[in-house]
Amino acid sequence: MDLAYIPSPSHGVLYLGPVPLRGYAFCIIIGVFVAVWYGNRRWVARGGRSGTVADIAVWAVPFGLVGGRLYHVITDYQLYFGEGRDWVDAFKIWEGGLGIWGAIALGAVGAWIGCRRRGIPLPAYADALAPGIALAQAIGRWGNWFNQELYGRATDLPWAVKITSVDGGRVPGTYHPTFLYESLWCVGVALLVIWADRRFKLGHGRAFALYVAAYCAGRAWIEYMRVDEAHHILGLRLNVWTAIIVFVLAVAYIVVSARLRPGREEIVEPAAAEDDGITGSADADADADSADAGSTDTAAAGAGSGKGLRKSPGKTGKD
Repeated sequence: MDLAYIPSPSHGVLYLGPVPLRGYAFCIIIGVFVAVWYGNRRWVARGGRSGTVADIAVWAVPFGLVGGRLYHVITDYQLYFGEGRDWVDAFKIWEGGLGIWGAIALGAVGAWIGCRRRGIPLPAYADALAPGIALAQAIGRWGNWFNQELYGRATDLPWAVKITSVDGGRVPGTYHPTFLYESLWCVGVALLVIWADRRFKLGHGRAFALYVAAYCAGRAWIEYMRVDEAHHILGLRLNVWTAIIVFVLAVAYIVVSARLRPGREEIVEPAAAEDDGITGSADADADADSADAGSTDTAAAGAGSGKGLRKSPGKTGKD
C-alpha cells in the first residue's frame, strides 16, 4: 500500500471558461515569460535597453519551438512514422515532445538574427538570458507531469509519482518523478549561474556555457533513470551521449574563451551606450552653462560692490 506519492492529474487540459488550455502548453508559455522577464532585468543591469530581450525573443522563441520539435521527431521517429502510427501527430506539439538540444540550437539561430538586426553581440545576450532559460526549463518540465510522461523506474519512495494512464503502453504504478528531479536541478543551475556571474563577472558567453555544462551534468544521470522508449548507443541512451558531448564542448568553450577574451563586455548594446553618452554630454553642457552664468553674475556683483566703495569716502587710521 502506498502511503504517500505525487498524484497525476486526471487530464492534461485546463479550461479558461470555454477556452481549453493544455497543461503542457501552459507550462511552456509561463516558462518563456519568466525567461524573458528575468533576462530583461539582467540585460538592463548590464547596460542594455529595457525591451530589447523581448524584441529578440520574438525571433528566438519560434525558432526554438521548431528546433525542439524537430529534434524530438527525428530522434523518436518511430513514434510518428512507425507501423500503425499517424505522421500527422508529429505536428501536435501540444501533446508533448520538445527536445531541449534542438530548442537551444535553433533558438540560438533565431537569437542571432535578432541580435544582428539590433547590432548586439550574441554572447552577451546569451549570458543575460542563461539563468532565465534554466528557470523556464524548470517550469516547463511540469508539463510532463500533466501528460504523465518521462518518469523513471518503479519505486515506492514517498515522492514517487503515481501514473494512472494506460495510453501508449503505460503501466499504472508509482515511479521516480524524473520531471521533478530535472525541474529542481534546473533551479539549482539558475542559482549557480547567477552566483558565478556575480562572483567572477562572466562575459563573452561564459555564463551561458556554464548553464549548458551544469544542465548537461544533471541531464546525464536523470536521463539514465528514465524508462521511456529511446535509442541506445553502446548501451547508453542517445540523450546521455548528447549530454556528455555538449558538456565537454561547453567546458572547452569556457576555458578557451577565458584565455582569449578575459573579462566582460563593457558595452552590450551600442544604441543604449550612445543614448547615455548624449545624455551625459547634454548634462555636462548644462552644468557648464550654469557655471558660466554663475561666474558672470558673481563678477557683476563684484564689480558693483567695487563701484560702491569708490563712491563712499573712506576713513583712515589717523582718525
